[in-house]
Amino acid sequence: MARKVRHHMKTIGLLGGMSWKSTVTYYQIINQEIKSRLGGLHSAKLFLYSVNFEEIERLQHQGQWNQAATILTQAAKQIETAGADFLLICTNTMHKVAPTIEANITIPLLHIADATAQQIHTQNITTVGLLGTKFTMEDNFYKGRLTSQHNIDVITPNATERRDIHQIIYDELCLGMLNETSRTRFLQIIQSLATQGAQAVILGCTEIALLIQQSHTPIPLLDTTTLHAQTAVTHALDCT
Repeated sequence: MARKVRHHMKTIGLLGGMSWKSTVTYYQIINQEIKSRLGGLHSAKLFLYSVNFEEIERLQHQGQWNQAATILTQAAKQIETAGADFLLICTNTMHKVAPTIEANITIPLLHIADATAQQIHTQNITTVGLLGTKFTMEDNFYKGRLTSQHNIDVITPNATERRDIHQIIYDELCLGMLNETSRTRFLQIIQSLATQGAQAVILGCTEIALLIQQSHTPIPLLDTTTLHAQTAVTHALDCT
């Protein structure tokens, strides 16, 4: 069976660059996972389309989601044309436009919230805290999917905490800056969510795991980047 799996590895499509810092992590985890599951010199077959994040970030903060969706849809189509068997959008925030992208391609899209929900159910957790950009924490595209499709209760930080998290993500983490004071702030907010009843906390922005690791807190963390990348590998090696 193992021989057959090796032979039929699917080609992964990555829509990345949002930011490129976390896309590096996707590429690394996917290849490490393939190696650990198949051994030898095995590595992933994939196509990566990396966008200019300055352009996307500007549209996000101007509320021009349709324009951002057009850019990403175009990129997703190119990934499909190149020969990818399925697609990952390597960011939580831009899953806001996932339905538009999905409607314009014929290959499956592996949603980051679904990958996270699978892990939550594995751990028998019913209530989670959610950290991410203000769009991910405040809009319904992520929380709503967890609640309506996966029956998971979601707690988000208060307005001041949301502002601080958003600012640290864009002004520091996307630029590769890791500050101790910012880590302390994140850990305070994680503790606060746990006090409010969160059994685990979703690091719902692909950059957060650059700053916060499980070793920093006893509260269980769900790193969406890792979970999404691992789901991609499972899908790539699934011969059914």
